[in-house]
Amino acid sequence: MKEGFAKGFEYSDCWVDDARLVALNAIDARDKGADIHCRTRCVDAKVKEGIWNLTCESTNDGDRQIIKGKVLVNASGPWVSKFLNEEMESSSHHSIRMVKGSHIVVPKLFDHDRCYIFQNDDKRIVFAIPYEKDFTLIGTTDEDFQGDPADVKISQDEVEYLCRLSNSYFKTSISSNQVVHTYSGVRPLYDDGASQAQEATRDYVLKVDELDGAPALNIFGGKITTYRRLAEHAIEKLSGFFPEIGGAWTQGATLPGGDFPCEQATEQVSKLQKEYPFITKSHAERLIRSYGTRYSLLLGNATSLEDLGQNFGADLYEAEVRYLMIHEWAQKADDVLWRRSKLGLRIKGADKEALSEWMAQNIKKLAKAS
Repeated sequence: MKEGFAKGFEYSDCWVDDARLVALNAIDARDKGADIHCRTRCVDAKVKEGIWNLTCESTNDGDRQIIKGKVLVNASGPWVSKFLNEEMESSSHHSIRMVKGSHIVVPKLFDHDRCYIFQNDDKRIVFAIPYEKDFTLIGTTDEDFQGDPADVKISQDEVEYLCRLSNSYFKTSISSNQVVHTYSGVRPLYDDGASQAQEATRDYVLKVDELDGAPALNIFGGKITTYRRLAEHAIEKLSGFFPEIGGAWTQGATLPGGDFPCEQATEQVSKLQKEYPFITKSHAERLIRSYGTRYSLLLGNATSLEDLGQNFGADLYEAEVRYLMIHEWAQKADDVLWRRSKLGLRIKGADKEALSEWMAQNIKKLAKAS
């Protein structure tokens, strides 16, 4: 940091890879009996004789199917109000305030594993976080957003804002041309009438409605840090309709591959390298961080790097891509590089094209194995 900053405070927080969290929750749900329909859009939701009938359409080929259920949970995030009003045709007046948050990724600005929290003169808090070993993640912004959340993206003003704030604190100056990646998201905050985007409540709000005798739970807001509490609260809300639904059980429950104490991650890396001595330490660390004890499903009976197949760069081999296509619903390069990992920061150009071509050639064969 620049000289002149003499005081600060320290606190502890948790870190998670959002892409892995989403995928592992879906795997966990599937293992517990849920049917997972990726790339499927619900285009109509109606109650018939007390049962929800959902018309679902594949975004791959347009095929439609009817899914029936006793209860509908509308957890569609920034689309929650749209789905409520259009697909469900509900007269409910609940609504959300969409707030855009954007981030930039730059070459790393410091050589330790701590993050910084900076306050701007507009009273906003911005983080600078170590990211994927070689980068620093800076964000986020807060702007009211109108339009389709699928089209959200960072503005040049936001890029300049984050660069300017970073330059106010760090000795290493950055500019927009040093930004290697950006991403934006829309927070679906419950509309509580707050005057400014950063003042809107971050708490989730659950609303249960009955349409023609069938319950529907609509979820407004929510965030990663409280996602399990939100899920348990949702079950509590529905227990009045379904007493047999059971109570909370997630405290202490691990996601697939996470069945070891967090302080033993280093031991898991060593165990992997002992079983597969041809795997480098950095490669083993990434595999443990991403897949935990499931690494053996990925590496199988391999006794050399050659057994893992084609290398697409950044230690991404055919074996890992095959695992992601069979076990984690990946179909395209961006599914692997961004939606199941952050390897898109490193694998680009010709390597990405090679990955896309390999996946296209193998998708039908691997679909039968999934």
